[in-house]
Amino acid sequence: MLKLAPILLALAYGLLAHRFSIRRTQRELDDKSTELADPILDVHLKTMARALGVGRIPVYIYEIEPVNGLADTGGRVFITRGFFRKYRAGQVTAEELTSVIAHELGHVALGHSRRRMVDFSGQNALRMTLGMILGRFIPFLGWYIAEMLTRLVAARLSRGDEYEADAYAAALLTKSGIGIAPQISLFTKLERLTGAGGPPLAWLASHPKAQDRIDALQALQLRWQE
Repeated sequence: MLKLAPILLALAYGLLAHRFSIRRTQRELDDKSTELADPILDVHLKTMARALGVGRIPVYIYEIEPVNGLADTGGRVFITRGFFRKYRAGQVTAEELTSVIAHELGHVALGHSRRRMVDFSGQNALRMTLGMILGRFIPFLGWYIAEMLTRLVAARLSRGDEYEADAYAAALLTKSGIGIAPQISLFTKLERLTGAGGPPLAWLASHPKAQDRIDALQALQLRWQE
């Protein structure tokens, strides 16, 4: 029993750290976000709301600069201030930004949001727990293995979710009369918008390659046409 005590303590620590991290992330979203107010985007949001049969779609600006979008477990969609600046500067069209919102709605509708919150705020806790456990059995290398395992698990879950959310967004945008063209055109801009350098190894990337996502959307559109 004494031999198991450090492992049980590591698991307990990981669980507490994860819960604390989620609460902290939720508080930050509440404190650093304001509701989106843009007349052009509002038209598209109302169109999508009608297609979904809901009164409104809650979208907020998250006051951070990295270009990104996310959704919380309560169904709210967040576009970062950095992404919104790209739109205001004309680097992203209203339809392209709407496709991001549709994508995040897909994560909510398909139940990904809770898992994405784990990925967004819980990886450090998972890494710490695995490191403490593996470090007891494999000194020095344990923490390195924990890092790799955490990245692999998170990346695999995230890539599958991204394809599913892309398909949901394509269906919603098509039903709304916007179509999938804005999704495809946005994917061609992603590397430039995010300032990414060379492509990471696909199996370690949290998102699929942009071209792979474009190919999947075009294949989906072809199936619909047939």
